[in-house]
Amino acid sequence: MSLKCSFSKVLVANRGEIAVRVIRTAKNLGFKTVAVYSEADANAPHVSAADEAVCIGAAAVGESYLVINKIIDAAKLTGAEAIHPGYGFLSENADFARICHKESIEFIGPPTDAISLMGSKRLSKIAMINADVPCIPGYEGEAQDEATLINEATRIGFPVVIKASAGGGGRGIRLVHQTSELAEQIKTARSEAENAFGNGELILEKSVIQPRHIEIQVFADKQGNVVYLGERDCSIQRRHQKVVEEAPSPFVDEALRARMGEAACQAARSCQYVGAGTVEFLVDTDKNFYFLEMNTRLQVEHPVTELVTGTDLVAWQLNVAAGGTLPLTQDQINISGHAIEVRLYAEDPRQKFMPQTGYIKRWTPAMGDGIRIDSGIVTGQQISPYYDPMLAKIIAFGSSREEARRRLARAIEESTLLGVPVNSEFLSHVIQHDTFIDGEATTAFIEEDFGQHSSMSTVPADKLATALTGILLYSQRHSEAHYSEVLSGWQNSNPTPWPYELRCGKSVLEIALNEQDKHFVISEDQGPGQPAISVEISTLAQTDEQLTFIYNGVRQRCEYLIDGDDIYLRVGTGYHHYTDLTHEEAVSEGAAGSGKIIASMDGAIIDVLAEVGDRVVKGQSLVMLEAMKMEHPLKSDVGGTVESIKVQAGDQVKIRQLLVTIAADEE
Repeated sequence: MSLKCSFSKVLVANRGEIAVRVIRTAKNLGFKTVAVYSEADANAPHVSAADEAVCIGAAAVGESYLVINKIIDAAKLTGAEAIHPGYGFLSENADFARICHKESIEFIGPPTDAISLMGSKRLSKIAMINADVPCIPGYEGEAQDEATLINEATRIGFPVVIKASAGGGGRGIRLVHQTSELAEQIKTARSEAENAFGNGELILEKSVIQPRHIEIQVFADKQGNVVYLGERDCSIQRRHQKVVEEAPSPFVDEALRARMGEAACQAARSCQYVGAGTVEFLVDTDKNFYFLEMNTRLQVEHPVTELVTGTDLVAWQLNVAAGGTLPLTQDQINISGHAIEVRLYAEDPRQKFMPQTGYIKRWTPAMGDGIRIDSGIVTGQQISPYYDPMLAKIIAFGSSREEARRRLARAIEESTLLGVPVNSEFLSHVIQHDTFIDGEATTAFIEEDFGQHSSMSTVPADKLATALTGILLYSQRHSEAHYSEVLSGWQNSNPTPWPYELRCGKSVLEIALNEQDKHFVISEDQGPGQPAISVEISTLAQTDEQLTFIYNGVRQRCEYLIDGDDIYLRVGTGYHHYTDLTHEEAVSEGAAGSGKIIASMDGAIIDVLAEVGDRVVKGQSLVMLEAMKMEHPLKSDVGGTVESIKVQAGDQVKIRQLLVTIAADEE
């Protein structure tokens, strides 16, 4: 690769794992690096990873990571001649790229015109039709009034998909099955699009039933060379956001790969593309493929392509931006082995994947052959509502798909994150589901094949985890030091059971523990007239982080952390959080049916849908809360009359803050 270097210092206009990832490669290539950070990210890993760093504002993205002038000023202050935007934030903002060029700062991405074109689903689809790239039938016209959209949706036929033209990341997308749903879903999609992207323009597309989501990685240099680096299968999604990505796709054969690859290159050539890009397609069961969109940036899932092609795509980006030619021709690009990636999110699959906030109390990523962990988190870090809930990417490589899958399952289990609910158990079960193992998963997999899985449903507290929690509390409070101070010289040959009261989720559990020479019998009360459930466990060894025990004749380990009255455990792939209520008074406020509507997480109020005095029914949406780039409706838990409203649109609220009170109807 010939390299005509036009810069020596790179500012990374992003945060989290992608900022850490870009900084690492940039430093390996000899570039000086600059990080930018919000006040909330002052101690984040990407800040310490860079050679220099500049604070660009408050936590909210609209005051920091999305403020173009602040990032340009940071580049000028540090003398950075190039900016790498990562993904998300300003990575596909044509104005940002334009201002970089105006200020003689190299934007490490495609030309401004390409960003503008592909940033509009409507205009890009028109361009792809003109470039003979297969497209889904739909509506991409200029008229955006509700009546036109309803008429066009009816013409296309149901089910129809409403999409934000400027959208990405699954936001501003709604699947509609009948005419009566259209008006409400158009309004919701437009509102979400305007809040997320500042653009409420919509397109409509015929829904492709049970398709594969296949994307092609393309790369182009400033000399006009364009190549594709195989495909990634991103079919497993929830809320239109990717969960599992793999390369190569188990569905794509050599002939289909070549056809899709050439179509993707044609899409890139049609807009004079430069740098890394991804052309996304939907592929039906007959292997017909349709253009979905082009992402004019590095993708979250780029590591799987790197592992199967033996490349560093960030290095390619930097060198191409500096004037170098592509290091490989199409004939030199080979796919070897298999790679699978999952996204570790701060979210609760049991609560419809609701994003979670809090502090990471322990983070220990897995290690081993074929394992790659890309993360931007550390123990002690706060997970706030201001940013995307993705915390890390767990990636595995193997000589075969099955080897990669097995390694990934182990890596998920051995990567421990305590303190904030994460989707590890859900991910583990997804990749061990028969449909995934057989390579048959489509975009309908989560909803249709996996929708009733226990990892997505509210279930009773795990009896083993409950018993282990009792043992850990007993161990903490009956250590040798404690005995020497309190019980020295005292013995009881027939000890009384130790009672504990625990909260797990919304359940309050009462258990009694008997211990004899490290053998425990833990009985859980099941209520009046019900026999208690008993669990027998023998403990073998205990450190500050791990308990080794025998249960049902099998020696096992559990990771744990005790923080005051909170106990966090990981048993296998299952995460559990208990609160010790033994010495606390019972608290009933906020119970189900209380008429008190509280914030489910930190966030911003974007709409209040009721007024004082309104009559409401149980399940009616009263407040729209925006957190982690998603809108969350907060619904009434009773029928009655709105008594008070304590917030208005634009307010920032904290988790469990009281928002609305309702005077419930008498039964």
